[in-house]
This record gives sequence, C-alpha cells and structure tokens, in this order.
Amino acid sequence: MKRIIVPLLAAMILAGCRLHPLYAGGESSAVATGFRSVEVGPIPLRTGWLTRNALVDRMGGEHPGGAYRLEVELNDNVTGFGIRGDSATTRERRTLRARYRLVERASGAVMLDASAGSDAGIDVVSSEYATVAAEQTAAERLSGQVADQIVARIARYMSAPRTP
Repeated sequence: MKRIIVPLLAAMILAGCRLHPLYAGGESSAVATGFRSVEVGPIPLRTGWLTRNALVDRMGGEHPGGAYRLEVELNDNVTGFGIRGDSATTRERRTLRARYRLVERASGAVMLDASAGSDAGIDVVSSEYATVAAEQTAAERLSGQVADQIVARIARYMSAPRTP
C-alpha cells in the first residue's frame, strides 16, 4: 500500500510547484533556440581556450553573429601549500574563476552578469612530468566544470519568461 501512496503523493506535490524540464521541447525549446543565438568570444590563455571550447560544445557549436555575445574573463591561479621541512611544496590547489557577461548585440545591454568557479587539489610528486601532467589535467577538468556552470546559468536565463 505504501508503494502506491508515496509516489502518488509525491506526484501530486510536484504537480503543484510548476516544476518543468529545462530542455523540454528539444531543438525547438527556448533554451536550444537561445543557445543558437549566443556567440562565445575569445578567451585568452590555455585555460581560456579549454573553457571556450567546452562552452561552444555545450551550446551546440559556433554561432557567429548571434543576438548575444558571451564575454568571459578567467582568473587561473595555482597555489602551493603543504610545505615540507626542506621548503618543498607537497600539495597545490588550482583555482579557476570566471566572470561572464551575456551582452545583447543590438543594444549593448548586459543581460546577465555572473561568476562561476571551481578548484582542484594536486599532489606534487618527485617526478616533474607527473606534476605538470596533473596540473594540465586539473585545468581541463576545471574548464569543463566552469563551462557547465556558465551554460546552466545561461539556460536558466533563456528559459525564463520575458516581459516586454
């Protein structure tokens, strides 16, 4: 009896909260249409290149000349800590923060101004190659996580009802 009542009760509660899928409607949804109108501007440095590629992939490709332009400024920082007795670093933290703006091309108005960020811990080992490889892997992972946060926020913006 509980197996029937609990899901039924949960469905009734959720039906009243106006919860709806963000990507409902597939390619014709407001989010998918909105993504096709966003041009991602260039972002300097390697982490910028990684982040831009992740953004372009997640938004369905390049859209030059779209109604919106996405401007991203990155702050990539590697901090050493976990110092041994001989002053050698044993642990690093790589932090990637992004401030981004969604700008309407026609008016130049900033439609969305927000930030995203993530960080990762890196073990510093005796092999310099292994440490550099770990730093690069962390940069790739962080770029993807930051891109996910940016895309989710833009999707939320695109799905929101607009008032004229």
